[in-house]
Amino acid sequence: MKTLEIEIKEPIKLLELIERVFPDSSRTKHKEILAHRVVIASRRVTQYDYPLHEGMKVIIEGDDNRMKMLGGMMPIVFEDRHLLVVNKPVGVLSSSSHPNDITVISELNEYFIRRRSRQRAHVVHRLDRDTSGLLLVSKSKEVSMMLERNWKEQVYDRAYVAVTWGTPVPRDGMVRSWLTDGEYSVLSSPTDNGGKLAVTHYKTLKSNARYALVQMQLETGRRNQIRVHMRDIGHPLLKDPIYGYKDDKSPLNRLALHAFRLCFHHPVTGEDVRLETPIPQEFLDLFEKRNVNKNNK
Repeated sequence: MKTLEIEIKEPIKLLELIERVFPDSSRTKHKEILAHRVVIASRRVTQYDYPLHEGMKVIIEGDDNRMKMLGGMMPIVFEDRHLLVVNKPVGVLSSSSHPNDITVISELNEYFIRRRSRQRAHVVHRLDRDTSGLLLVSKSKEVSMMLERNWKEQVYDRAYVAVTWGTPVPRDGMVRSWLTDGEYSVLSSPTDNGGKLAVTHYKTLKSNARYALVQMQLETGRRNQIRVHMRDIGHPLLKDPIYGYKDDKSPLNRLALHAFRLCFHHPVTGEDVRLETPIPQEFLDLFEKRNVNKNNK
């Protein structure tokens, strides 16, 4: 499959366009293209009903673009003989059991092959497909096991930034609950129900009449923890299809969650590694006066 650039001639939804361009492909293939290969105005778009209008240009990346990911869309921000940290983009899985999925692990293994290295990438922790940010990966099973055994002692600071609907009250605080896996989502209980204890500390950085930019630090690392806890206090994240508002009028085309800080003691060298990425500009743009006025109309 080669990269295609399509100029839109008439209004159409994104998934409908993909189905029209690839009429002989399966529904699963259409979803894979939507999840990993669509770029509009230099941004990766995964929203199935994203509205396309006349004159817009849509890029559907082919296999020839796959090898470019590490160089631009998924930059390596730290690397030594034992570990890698990448800035994972939205729409990419951390790992998958399906061999055809494009994931952080598959991309890093391709990277090793290009360097004629016999190393393999190993998952240390995960970020949701729709969460961007810093992701730690080991180059050997031995180092992975070292981190897994002493995760809380070695990874001492993981911080996220998110955009919520409305401003939390109080502006700075802590959310504590017990989380269990439900059939379709993670369930939260304020009392011990046999689930796993989850603790999130949050701090409001910016706010306006509609949104708040909130920093979160995890005392625990449970699945969907931040998304569930912000829902618990009545301020879900923008563009959250599971824990957010059903009638979400977010101006963003992505889940508003980014892992911006990662600090750890290196399991082999003992080095203190502190890494940060900038807050996504699309988050910050929501707090510019011109956008506040536009969104309040």
